[in-house]
Amino acid sequence: MANFEKAPVEVQEILSKPIQQLGLKLEGSPLERFVQQLYQELEAKGLNKFRPKCYLTDEWGCPNMEPVIGIPFYLADPKLQRLESAMNDIEDARQIMMYLRHEAGHAFNYAYELFKTEEWRACFGPFRRPYRDNYKPVPFSRQFVRHMEGWYAQKHPDEDFAETFAVWLTPRSNWRQRYKGWGAMKKLLYMDRIGRKFRDTDPTVAHGDTDITVDEMSVTVGEFYERALDQQLSPGDLPLDTDLRDIFNVSRRRRKNVRPAADLLRENRKTLIDKVNYWTGVQRPLVKKLVETIEAKVSELNLRADIKCEREYLTEITAYATALAMNYITRGKFIQP
Repeated sequence: MANFEKAPVEVQEILSKPIQQLGLKLEGSPLERFVQQLYQELEAKGLNKFRPKCYLTDEWGCPNMEPVIGIPFYLADPKLQRLESAMNDIEDARQIMMYLRHEAGHAFNYAYELFKTEEWRACFGPFRRPYRDNYKPVPFSRQFVRHMEGWYAQKHPDEDFAETFAVWLTPRSNWRQRYKGWGAMKKLLYMDRIGRKFRDTDPTVAHGDTDITVDEMSVTVGEFYERALDQQLSPGDLPLDTDLRDIFNVSRRRRKNVRPAADLLRENRKTLIDKVNYWTGVQRPLVKKLVETIEAKVSELNLRADIKCEREYLTEITAYATALAMNYITRGKFIQP
């Protein structure tokens, strides 16, 4: 419960309320404009018959082989947004659209049952390939597009298609130029061809069953976040002292033009998390924990930063955290014993 202390006072009152009793609706919520933007983008691409249903649920997703899009319930209410922001990193407008386009790719695949065709399998691979949460991507492979953070298209053929669809759908993505000469171009050309083929065709699967909806979520807001915290991975107790002392190597005798290094990291925390997450592909909650662990250790060691060298510190800390994250990708641990 200690983490809830970070939550704003005005939203702590909802912690004991069951989610299903909050009266959350997509219509009229801050989310509605994003869903409408998605539909406008689909129309702009000529997909006149494809409008996947969106609904509020516990997380982003598209239930397996169901052409519907689940959106996290906390995005539908300003108080819940503030709570999510205090507990985690809430999605901004750019990220919301990224996720919507990605999930729309899954929904399009299921609506027209593309995954059943030989052409789709030849392009993306077997749909029935087992899912692996801890997949090991090949960084910078040109056989896959890049849309969401990390190398997500490499996780599974279904994710590869969803990412390809999202890049194709994104306005001004300039995909023909950006992916020129890449192996991923054949996938984008396939998507472009399929988009024209089905532009005026009704979906084979017109309606899909939703996963759990907000009206079925009997857990309280507090219980939801407690479970989420329990499921998060932790970087563990990392031996960072020597490295961080080397990075913030400022004499303790200096009193001018210095400030606590932890303040510098705190001010740039979100940017650090964003960049390390994007370029390494390590799960965002784990990257967040890693950055927060570095920040806490810097504070514990009472390290200081020369104000004139702040850009250099941030560059080095970003490179350091990235190296740790890539070690996790390749070896399963941030630091080997």
